[in-house]
Amino acid sequence: MIRMFGRLRFETKLNLGIIAIVLGMALILLPVVSSMTSRVLIQENRLRGEALAESLAARAVNPLLAQDYLALRNMAAVGGDVVYAFIQNEENRVITHSFLKGFPVDLAGANTVEDSRRVHVQLVDTGEILIYDFAAPITVSGERIGTVRVGLSRSRINDVIRRFMTAMTAIFGAVLLVAMAFGTLFARRVTRRLSRLRAYAEGLVSSGPDAPDVLPNEHFCWEIMACNDESCPAHHDKVRRCWLVPDTRCSAHACGNGTKPSGCMDCPVFMQGAGDEIQDLAEALDYMAFTLKDRIRDLREAQQNLTAQQRLLSTVLDMNPDLISMVDSRMLYQTANRAFAERVGRPEKDILGCNDFHLFPEEEAERRNLQGRQVLSTGARVDRQERVDGPEGTTWFQVVQIPVPDESGRTVGLLRMDRDITDIKEYEQQLIQAQKMESVGKLAGGVAHEINTPLSIILGYAQLLKGDAPQGSQMAADLAIIEKQAQVCRQIVADLLGFSRQGESSKREMCFNNSVMEVVSLVRHSFSMDRVEIVTRLDDRFPIIYGDPEKLKQVWINLLNNARDAMPETGGLIVVRTELNTPKSMVTLQIADTGSGIDAASLNKIFDPFYTTKAVGKGTGLGLSVSFGIIKDHMGEIRVESPLPQSLGLMQPEDVASAGPGTMFTVDIPLDHCVAD
Repeated sequence: MIRMFGRLRFETKLNLGIIAIVLGMALILLPVVSSMTSRVLIQENRLRGEALAESLAARAVNPLLAQDYLALRNMAAVGGDVVYAFIQNEENRVITHSFLKGFPVDLAGANTVEDSRRVHVQLVDTGEILIYDFAAPITVSGERIGTVRVGLSRSRINDVIRRFMTAMTAIFGAVLLVAMAFGTLFARRVTRRLSRLRAYAEGLVSSGPDAPDVLPNEHFCWEIMACNDESCPAHHDKVRRCWLVPDTRCSAHACGNGTKPSGCMDCPVFMQGAGDEIQDLAEALDYMAFTLKDRIRDLREAQQNLTAQQRLLSTVLDMNPDLISMVDSRMLYQTANRAFAERVGRPEKDILGCNDFHLFPEEEAERRNLQGRQVLSTGARVDRQERVDGPEGTTWFQVVQIPVPDESGRTVGLLRMDRDITDIKEYEQQLIQAQKMESVGKLAGGVAHEINTPLSIILGYAQLLKGDAPQGSQMAADLAIIEKQAQVCRQIVADLLGFSRQGESSKREMCFNNSVMEVVSLVRHSFSMDRVEIVTRLDDRFPIIYGDPEKLKQVWINLLNNARDAMPETGGLIVVRTELNTPKSMVTLQIADTGSGIDAASLNKIFDPFYTTKAVGKGTGLGLSVSFGIIKDHMGEIRVESPLPQSLGLMQPEDVASAGPGTMFTVDIPLDHCVAD
């Protein structure tokens, strides 16, 4: 190794020595400085945090005892590298904090401190930054009355250390470059032949007719030999020429016999020069000139791979249903996927270079532009839900905005993704509606129980007084009105109890068709008086279900009564149809009428309690709610369609010739006893 190093020329030795010294200092000093700086900063930060927590705990005693929450809130205000501060009482409940967007509940129990300790430190990872959490007890006469929690950013310390190390690395790099530059200048003054090598390299690059093939031989010892190979370019009949094998020097007799070794490339070299770095560099430059084609071919292959990757990335973006776009620091669009282009109604190529005001309505464009500039200025990721009202209705989007940094960490762009969550919002509203229905049911049951007893007393006394009143008197008529209205109230109470499902359910095996026919037979005559005809089309397989006959009869009566009430004065037709679906273990009842139908706005509210489209005094709005609860108790489903779907063939053409839009209620009840049970 020493012998090989001794054969190197001065410039190489000088540059290698300078590089070794600078790199050695860097390798020794950088870890030491980094370790010392890190320890000192972390220790100072922990001492500062402990002092801050103890100071805050001491100052919080009097406001906490006096329950002066305004003073506590002012004390919890933070700044600088203090991420947060909050105060807990003796029950560990947070009574004040410095969070602007709500207190994260998981943070309350992330750090605890014993009464005997002054401060307890816990490193907390929020997923975005690391925080030193300092917990200090608030004590009065040895009794603990609360806890102070202070959070200092560990990530900011790490950033300071990284910036410091980056600066140190840059300094060492600059020193290394300066040392190499001065070493090169010094070496060039010593070795003038480097300037001649530069001329030779320039000739290779220019490839002009005057470009020299060889350097003057004043510093070389040439072998006086003629080349017999006609393919060798003749430069001087006394200068020996040969062929360079890749990564191998030519042999002494490579061209002397007029043959070219296999695998060689046309490359003139100096065979018997001084053997120093100039000779090696000249051969390397010659070899580089002929291997440049290989490098160009590699670059073309890399370009093809890059094109394929860009095509793949474009395909992935276009197949994504989310609206994906990216703008630069001037809020000009740099890229957008197909979904975004379809949203704005423009081709993807026409979007590039545009801003929000070119693509969106003025109000939406102003909002998007303001939101984007805020993210670019703060450099913080934004994740929110956004509502957009358009001609086709309201659309909800989950918007994610991510700043795009460059190599130096400076924000140079903004990536935005909009995901359509309209369906999720609808499911959320349905869940809220279900919870509201459950709360109303509980409230209705409680109210019904409370008023049932006084209502029975009123009805009883009214009936007693009616028996004592003279027949045909005004008092008897008034008492009859009281009795009738009390009966109406009793029915409302019964409906409320049914809606809240407070009554007991007596389920057993029953014939579904028999239950339906009993109700139809019961109401057929009274309906015919109103010129309403009932047509039954029952499945002759007599499906057997597991249910409560009386409650199901109440459902059938409610549905039939609603169908009759929807009929005009001239009457109409009601079709009752049952069907057994054996593969799905389901029995279906369909009740269709030729009445006035239900408007679209009421379809979503038809099963809500106390909602009715009937005139005042004609209905309580609880019939369908009670029916909905009974069918749900049987693990079934009830739904409504209006206008009447003609594709089902329930009505004949002559039946609906002069009818209204109509309505159809469909009830599905499972046959499986285990599911129903």
